[in-house]
Amino acid sequence: MESGTGFGTRAVHAGQTPDAQTGAIMTPIYQTSTYVQPRLGKPLRGYEYARVQNPTREAMQANIASLEGAAHGIAFASGLAAIEAIIKRLSSGDHVIYEENVYGGTHRMFTQVFARFGPRFTALDARDLTGLRNAMRAETRLVLIETPTNPMMRVSDIRAIGDVAHGAGALLVVDNTFASPYNQRPLSLGADMVVHSSTKYLNGHSDVVGGIVLTSNDAVAEDLRFMQKATGSVPGPWDSWLVLRGTKTLHLRMEAHNRNGQRVAEYLASHPRVARVFYPGLPDHPEHELARRQMRGFTGMVSFEMGTLERARTVAESTRLFALAESLGGVESLIVLPALMTHASVPVEMRTRMGVSDSLLRLSVGIEDVDDLIADLDQALAKL
Repeated sequence: MESGTGFGTRAVHAGQTPDAQTGAIMTPIYQTSTYVQPRLGKPLRGYEYARVQNPTREAMQANIASLEGAAHGIAFASGLAAIEAIIKRLSSGDHVIYEENVYGGTHRMFTQVFARFGPRFTALDARDLTGLRNAMRAETRLVLIETPTNPMMRVSDIRAIGDVAHGAGALLVVDNTFASPYNQRPLSLGADMVVHSSTKYLNGHSDVVGGIVLTSNDAVAEDLRFMQKATGSVPGPWDSWLVLRGTKTLHLRMEAHNRNGQRVAEYLASHPRVARVFYPGLPDHPEHELARRQMRGFTGMVSFEMGTLERARTVAESTRLFALAESLGGVESLIVLPALMTHASVPVEMRTRMGVSDSLLRLSVGIEDVDDLIADLDQALAKL
């Protein structure tokens, strides 16, 4: 697709052409483990083994790369597997700085898995550029941030952080899962890599687990493709097809998520039983103006503070449309209590410092009728 083509058009068409044999408009699911070679050492169109190449996966990778404005897309079996592949590019003694308010599984991977193998990790508040500069070392190779963060909805200045990282010879990785490429394009702001849990907004239907890294750095892309081949954590063709199916409506779904998220956040902010709401689309959010410059929508992710664990538990267990379940970004609305669910692996003192209290709730606002979602929250809050 031409680079000037609109987002919605690329969402529907990028990376895909009608099947050459049948004219099928949908990309086929190439459910195969291997490919017949016409002659020894002469694979047909380069296809040798499905861990290394699969046409369904390639179409999905090209589609999402187009949406992020990247030259390359390299897909993995999960969002954590995508981050793992990035860290596996490092060597013993290399240093990584990461936003402290990342997904709990990312923190667990860094501190309980990779820290045993040689890389060193420093967690900090990436909004503090002075602190970031002071944390940089000669051996710092990566700065990894989420923005907005999970679950506190912090917004970091991608361009400014990229300047700090590049000035010290490091690469910037942005986890764009919460925003989606519809709302935010980190590569255009100076990031070197963008990572997604494609389980979430990219797929959008809560029926697949996957991850992907997007980059325009040829050397990084070559390394990551080697990781696909050498370590094998790749999505199967059916999972790839489901994500590709999901991206076709990404622009439509994100408009609904953005609209519903804003309405729900405003409702919660006005409710007397809610202590505080965290949503970049609210004018009182500390980084509201930065979010307005850096994003074109504020997503369907909303967090709010209830004051006590019992009050939060009552609300979480009383909603009817908001299902009590981990994950996010699907068409259906979900509610979680991060301290006991998604961020339970983060040490208590670290959760406390970030504001992830036992009474914080996080919503993934879906695309249902927003009046019904607000009514559901209203009846749950009325039980307090």
